[in-house]
Amino acid sequence: MKIENTKAQMRKGVLEFCILSVLKDEDAYVAEILDTLKDAKLLVVEGTIYPLLTRLKNAGLLNYRWEESTSGPPRKYYGLTETGKLFLNELDTTWNELRNAVNIVTSQKNTKK
Repeated sequence: MKIENTKAQMRKGVLEFCILSVLKDEDAYVAEILDTLKDAKLLVVEGTIYPLLTRLKNAGLLNYRWEESTSGPPRKYYGLTETGKLFLNELDTTWNELRNAVNIVTSQKNTKK
């Protein structure tokens, strides 16, 4: 079993949560989202993020608006809808529960015989 495959699957599993979290306080365009994810060491490429943003938009969790740019073509800014904010709150709760459970399991001493 290759560790890189497992690590990639773990990252993919939390990517939606991370993208929604990036957008919780303000709208952002794709390059800003990618930069934030890369700064956090989540290696994501444009080919991965565009389909995911489209899926989140189609699910009613994101909306977007076009804004003129002073340094090039117009930019598409993504933001959370009200449904997206509620969804993010649920994911946040689930993440905290999961993180706590994993911490308990991975930090336990093996007491079973």
